[in-house]
Amino acid sequence: MEGGLLAKFDEMIGKRGYTNRSEAIRDLVREKIVDEDISDSASAAFGVLTFVYDHHVPQLEKRLTDFQHEHFGSVISASHVHIDHDNCLEVIILRGEAGKIRRIGDKILSYKGVKHGKLNLTVSH
Repeated sequence: MEGGLLAKFDEMIGKRGYTNRSEAIRDLVREKIVDEDISDSASAAFGVLTFVYDHHVPQLEKRLTDFQHEHFGSVISASHVHIDHDNCLEVIILRGEAGKIRRIGDKILSYKGVKHGKLNLTVSH
């Protein structure tokens, strides 16, 4: 590996608390394997959907709740936090086929009033 790239790698893993390169490389390999596994829409996966929304948007909270109930087989848990007078944070934990979890996440993030969010997928192995 070229010196400049190795120096940047060492700096990055140092910031993340790794004590040696082999631990960091092991975790990078695992991350790529998980990415490959969840690229198959039919693979079993878990997801964490985190998003912020404006709770003053008419009917948004009802739509979010109704949609989660429609997908009760995939929604394991949901947590709601009042950030301030206008904004709420929601965290939804999902289980099922990766493709279905992605569709659920995409739909929720597309609702008018949802300001931003992110879906993180993983597998159980």
